[in-house]
Amino acid sequence: MNPETRTWTTERVDALRRYVEAGFSCGQIAGEIGLSRNAVIGKIHRLRLWRGTPPTVRTKMRPRRPAVLTQRRILEAAFAQTPVVEATIESAERCSLVELAAGKCRWPIGEPGGNDFCFCGNEAVGGLSYCAGHARLAYRRAAR
Repeated sequence: MNPETRTWTTERVDALRRYVEAGFSCGQIAGEIGLSRNAVIGKIHRLRLWRGTPPTVRTKMRPRRPAVLTQRRILEAAFAQTPVVEATIESAERCSLVELAAGKCRWPIGEPGGNDFCFCGNEAVGGLSYCAGHARLAYRRAAR
């Protein structure tokens, strides 16, 4: 093959511009000019002759995924309140292990084996085992 037939001459570039403006496909242009389809596509991109929006802008915007309620988000909401000290948490619904049900705070109060040992029993934060006050004690942020 003659090296002259594989290069982009000014005549070929002018013909390429006319064919793109006329709406020819890249395969049709390649057949008319005498080059490969990939060479035509490459030259169209280098000369920025594409029709419509550039290929990088053509990608469809994907809809955002709905926010999933994760343990991290639950804890961020619990930490948004003021710092808590264990003595300030009111455990109004204290219960024994037998009385402990789903949705109740499982924070232990007292010494295990002691007569006064029980669990907090307050309403637990959705997705956690503890009420908001005890969750802030259990899941502390790491020191920076």
